[in-house]
Amino acid sequence: MRGITRWLCALLWLTMAAAPAFAQEKTALPDITASAPKAPAAIPVADIPLRADADERFAESVILRAREVDPTDQLSPRLDAIAKSVDEKAKLFRASQLRALPVMRLESFERHWKFDARRFARWQDDMRRATQPYAMDAAQLAQRRADWEATQVAARAGNMPAALANRVDALVAQLKAAEQSLSTPLARQIALGRRANLIDARIQAGLRAVADAIEFIDSRLIRFDAQPLWAAAPRASDEGDAMTSITNGIGIEARFMAEYGAADFGNQRFLHILQLLLLPVLLWLALRTRRAAAVAPDTADAPDASAAPTVDTDATTRVLRRPISSWLLLSMMGVLAFEPDAPLLLHQFAMLVALVPVLRLLPPQSTRLLGRWPYVATALYLLERLSFFFLSNSLVYRWYHLVLATLALTMTLWLLWRARAMEHSGLEGRIGRAVHVAAWVSVLLLAASIVSNVIGNVSMAEMLNSGVIDSGYFGLVLYAGMTVAVALLQLLFARGGDARSQIVRDHATPLLTLTVRLLTFVAVIGWVVFTTNRFRIFRPLYAFAESILTHAFQLGELSISLGHVLVFMVSVYVAFWAAKTTRYLLQEAVLTRMSLPRGVGNSVASLTYYAVLLLGVLVALSAAGFKMTQLAFIFGALGVGIGFGLQNVVNNFVSGLILMFERPIQPGDVVDITGTSGRVREIGMRATTIKTFDGADVVVPNGTLLSEKLTNWTLLDRNRRLDVDIGVGYGSDPAQVTSVLTHTILQTPGIVSNPEPAVLFTGFGASALNFSIRAWTYDYDNSANIRSDMVTRMFIALNKAGIELPFPQQDVHLRSVSQQAGERLGPRAEAARRADADGDGADHPPG
Repeated sequence: MRGITRWLCALLWLTMAAAPAFAQEKTALPDITASAPKAPAAIPVADIPLRADADERFAESVILRAREVDPTDQLSPRLDAIAKSVDEKAKLFRASQLRALPVMRLESFERHWKFDARRFARWQDDMRRATQPYAMDAAQLAQRRADWEATQVAARAGNMPAALANRVDALVAQLKAAEQSLSTPLARQIALGRRANLIDARIQAGLRAVADAIEFIDSRLIRFDAQPLWAAAPRASDEGDAMTSITNGIGIEARFMAEYGAADFGNQRFLHILQLLLLPVLLWLALRTRRAAAVAPDTADAPDASAAPTVDTDATTRVLRRPISSWLLLSMMGVLAFEPDAPLLLHQFAMLVALVPVLRLLPPQSTRLLGRWPYVATALYLLERLSFFFLSNSLVYRWYHLVLATLALTMTLWLLWRARAMEHSGLEGRIGRAVHVAAWVSVLLLAASIVSNVIGNVSMAEMLNSGVIDSGYFGLVLYAGMTVAVALLQLLFARGGDARSQIVRDHATPLLTLTVRLLTFVAVIGWVVFTTNRFRIFRPLYAFAESILTHAFQLGELSISLGHVLVFMVSVYVAFWAAKTTRYLLQEAVLTRMSLPRGVGNSVASLTYYAVLLLGVLVALSAAGFKMTQLAFIFGALGVGIGFGLQNVVNNFVSGLILMFERPIQPGDVVDITGTSGRVREIGMRATTIKTFDGADVVVPNGTLLSEKLTNWTLLDRNRRLDVDIGVGYGSDPAQVTSVLTHTILQTPGIVSNPEPAVLFTGFGASALNFSIRAWTYDYDNSANIRSDMVTRMFIALNKAGIELPFPQQDVHLRSVSQQAGERLGPRAEAARRADADGDGADHPPG
């Protein structure tokens, strides 16, 4: 039996690795052999006792594990259930028969196959986890036995003590016994794995067969598949087979529903919890609204005046007074949103359950906008669902769709005529124009459906008819669901004005607007996907887009595609948004409530911003498909760039980190740097923005802030010394001047008494006694106004005290004055003019 267990282990893992799971939920095989197996090596004689004890304990633990119940015994019934589902679908239709089924039946079959693939992927993960300990034990036993066998050979060739040689022989025998004990569970696991491989191959074949049948039917939509209606005749022979097929299909769908409900996937649990929580909340809101209306009927529906968001009271009241309908509608929409792979029968049931809630919850203004269209769309959808009962007779089924398309066309034209005849049709604005355009497009498609049915293209007729009716009703469901969601969101955000958090009070309205726009975008995307799928163009569009987005461009070892670029761009955008949101929440809601030294909050918020941004960029690169080797190539290129031309960028980046940690400046500080004075507005990782007192924004590299002389006026406090020089007349008493100025300075608001103001007699000027005033204020931001107020008070006080404030004077001597100016200036000016004239005559004798 030597080596049998080793080969069984290898075969087991090869078997499990050869069974790929469903394409979108494949789980990688755990890497239990990170390094290559070592070559057998003899154990040193000195290590034999300790190594033998350890390996003996390991062998005993393996024997005990092998005697326990095989965990794979619990996996076999689950695999039997999957195999039973696969067998039922495989026996029901052959691959060639699938092309004769309706597309909706094929889509339901495809969901069932995907469900089996999803269950198999979960089973395969459990199988791998269950068999991993056995495989690891087998690998360890084989490696250790090889080492001890090499030690046996060395003992026989050398001079090993007999006691140690006997110990080696006993341990080798014990390891072989442990390997033998693993043979039975490993054999069962291998057999179960080989059976799982067969089931997985059948699942993949079923998926391919259904996909090929859908593709075949879609490719023949423009071909005639029946006789013209005037030449068609019923075929009684096919009625029994069709009825049998329908009965079997219903049985398969019912079992699919039961299996899906018992699967209990994560999205199902989440939806059930959400539904259970939503019902009591809606009932509580409804009860609260009714009590408020009974207490104050005039103000019950009025929105809170302090609430920022505007509440549509009519829609909100309509929703809250119908809590069961609101819950049913939101629950059914949750089924469509959170369980996209659920049985098609469950989705159709959810759409039917939503019929009454949709009509009860439409807002009052929908009547003006849509008229009778909601009732017509609901009735047509219900009639379209009833066509199921006529599937057993192809001719009757064809006539039913013809009558239904004619009825839908007639009702649509009647609604358009009625809307045009009414004075206020409501078809105004973007929504009105969209409804108007959609109605005329529906008219064209229904007319094409009628023509296709008559001339013999039944598949095209059924597709156009069902597509128009289903997309119209689904749009109505989304409209009603959005009405309920927006009403509840308005009620939630309207209470933001009463919230304790300042961030909630200030941003209730923008958050509401953003949430509504996001929900609207999701609803529109959902309607587009549903509509394109009903008109059979979603699959080719998706395949075309996938082929473009996944086309790879090779640049050496770097492989990139348009899809990678889009994923990277979206991921980077999300990273920037997450980083900004995190920094804002830290600055406004978290750090402000903590007692931190000045500047620490800003540093923590900024560093967190860049950390989240860096993490987001790395995640974006990983999501875009970049591998570690490719990232190493990119970082190497960046290193070369740094070495050649990015030294300043790196210097500024490192300087920014130093500024964050040492905090020599903070936002709001008043600084002087390289001839620029202003207030620090923002400290970035590369540069700092300073707002000058003239209103200009100056961007200063962080490296400059550390290398140049930096003056920070407000680093440790907001104190500022005010210096004023003043001169008084020579006849003034210096002691009196000092007393008056000191008293006046202390009476000025904003001037502090500690440190005390100083009035210093600095010297004798040309025409005044010079004094220097030095006072302190704690209000740096208002220091200019305080200084102005202090100087004004000093001027008034000195005037009241009779102290002269000299000012510079000049004597102007007029040497030449005209006669007219002299007459105005007086006799002295006239005498000066004459003297000047006499002087000129003396200097210049007449010629």
